[in-house]
Amino acid sequence: MTDNQLNNGNEVNNSAAPSFVMRGQYVKDLSFENPNAPASLMDLKEMPKVDVNVDLNVAALQPDTFEVTLRFTVKASTENVLFAVDLAYAGVFSLQNIPEDKIEQVLLVDGAFMLFPFARRVVADVTRDGGFPPLLLEPIDFFGLYMQKKQAN
Repeated sequence: MTDNQLNNGNEVNNSAAPSFVMRGQYVKDLSFENPNAPASLMDLKEMPKVDVNVDLNVAALQPDTFEVTLRFTVKASTENVLFAVDLAYAGVFSLQNIPEDKIEQVLLVDGAFMLFPFARRVVADVTRDGGFPPLLLEPIDFFGLYMQKKQAN
């Protein structure tokens, strides 16, 4: 069935139903630095301090198509920097019949929520491949961040 579905034998037009679809996702930019290796990998005496910063960006590609970029900047350090990760993970989303006043929220909350598990895996893999235990980022309340940003404006 396409946009039209049968309802008790009658054809119903669902072309006006809201639609939010991820068309693709990808690593847009990735940097991993292990500046003090191999010394940073040997005999770690204390738990590192890990700083994680998150940023979101939305760019319109076409009238109903948007790129959402989830950027993580991570730095782990003790006395020296152990590692630094900079990841921009993006997805392309198509929206149809979403009210104009809800588009930003759908992209920054729902789009980011859909991208997060994949970006989290990239960070875990690259830290593991860099010789450290995989860094598993904590879940993020994208709706809470969105509301904070709206109240700040």
